[in-house]
Amino acid sequence: MSQPRRIPRRRTWTALTLPALVCVLAACSGGPADDAAAPASSASPTPSGPPGTLFDDFHYSGPDDPSLAAHGWEVRTGGGGPGIKDTWSTAGAGFPSDTTAQGGRVLRLQASTDGTKQGTKQVEVQSTGTALFTGTFAARVHLSDKPTSGRNGDHVVETFYPISAADTSTNYSELDYEYMPNGGWGSVGPQLDTTSWYKADPPDRVTHALKQHLEGWHIMMITAMNGKVTYSLDGKELFTSSGKYVPREKMDIHFSNWLIDLPFNGVPRTWDMKVNWFYYKAGEAVSQADVQKAVDGFYSAGTSYINTVPKS
Repeated sequence: MSQPRRIPRRRTWTALTLPALVCVLAACSGGPADDAAAPASSASPTPSGPPGTLFDDFHYSGPDDPSLAAHGWEVRTGGGGPGIKDTWSTAGAGFPSDTTAQGGRVLRLQASTDGTKQGTKQVEVQSTGTALFTGTFAARVHLSDKPTSGRNGDHVVETFYPISAADTSTNYSELDYEYMPNGGWGSVGPQLDTTSWYKADPPDRVTHALKQHLEGWHIMMITAMNGKVTYSLDGKELFTSSGKYVPREKMDIHFSNWLIDLPFNGVPRTWDMKVNWFYYKAGEAVSQADVQKAVDGFYSAGTSYINTVPKS
């Protein structure tokens, strides 16, 4: 991409924080497997499993489910960029049933706008508990080429990325997948950018653009090992960075759906991005086949969440 990612981010701790502190001590398990309107899940011990592994299938009842915070996730609110600044809201985050998803449930990120800042809601779910460094990052993500409702034409950005907790860090690290079905910053979509960052300000990064319609489900993988970062989509390698464009510190995971600008107003519209599951393996390069095998094993065992990543 041709523009800086964001202004310095501000962590906004919501009412979820208190349950999070309580539940982290108890290492709560995943939410219910029923409807999104089901009651919040009760606390139970985190299951044991393969070392250095984080897996979540996002079986939660809603943004206020205590297990969501206990498992190290928060729905962003408050100020800052990117996109339409200060429009982050929990309203677009949900966990509905979905027959196209493995396990039948998803994290849905719905951005909405009527073309005005006041009528715009962007959405982001970010990790807060376990910082991740080298290894394999993978997510099954559903991308949209057109709005769920309303007129097409927005410069929407559907994203999955690990990133440093602070943009001002001297060891700043960020690894991006950004899908822009209608383009943005002067480019014509559809376009999937894969970008490795060294600094946020002034922006210093290397990037690759895939000009292709990508409506539907995809497995996005980032392998950061041995001084090299490789981005792969559905098992096909897209881009590799090395040298200074590799992780230099631990990162959080972010899924977000946001708008670059507001090209027209007066017509309400919504854009959906969905996440089926997230998987991370610390310090190892894992093939897509082996990632899927591990994920299948978790689903077969009824394991919605596991975190055996070392704390230090």
